[in-house]
Amino acid sequence: MEKLVYEIPSIQRKQDAIDYINEFYAHNSEINGSGGLDRYVDNYEEWLIKLEKDLKQIPSEERVPAKTFFLVRESDNKIVGMINIRLGLNKRLREEGGHIGYSIRPTERKKGYNKINLYLGLIECQKQGIKEVLLDCDKNNLGSSKTMIALGGKLLCEYPYKDIIAEKYSINVDESIEKYKEQYGDKIKVK
Repeated sequence: MEKLVYEIPSIQRKQDAIDYINEFYAHNSEINGSGGLDRYVDNYEEWLIKLEKDLKQIPSEERVPAKTFFLVRESDNKIVGMINIRLGLNKRLREEGGHIGYSIRPTERKKGYNKINLYLGLIECQKQGIKEVLLDCDKNNLGSSKTMIALGGKLLCEYPYKDIIAEKYSINVDESIEKYKEQYGDKIKVK
């Protein structure tokens, strides 16, 4: 398996990031965990400013601080995924959404990358002092639920969300990192 690394979005990645989002459009695939990049493909520089504001956000019932990363394959320097980690939760995010949103580009799915994406996300959560993460997904999104379960996710409940049924999972951060470090630890490069 390829080594993967998190990278903080930068201006140098502008075209790569736009290509990443455009691939979702080309495959008619839902976009998650992009820190809103899909709303800024015509103004990438403004998205970078938004990410800085997101990180410094004072927690409120409307917004919480968050960090967004690209998941980059080391061998060809390609963005294969993204993750958005909310560093705190408000009432709405406790009920739906949770701490983490993630995605893998459509042409790179079913290669195990999202498990590594989530494992790296848990490492980042640990650095931020988050002990338990909440995550959710569409009940029909088997890839996402399998990813959560593969890293120790425990199903807490199902609930109606818009026109779907969502599943909410909980992961003990420290336990998951320790339990799966042999499985995923050699596939990551932490900067």
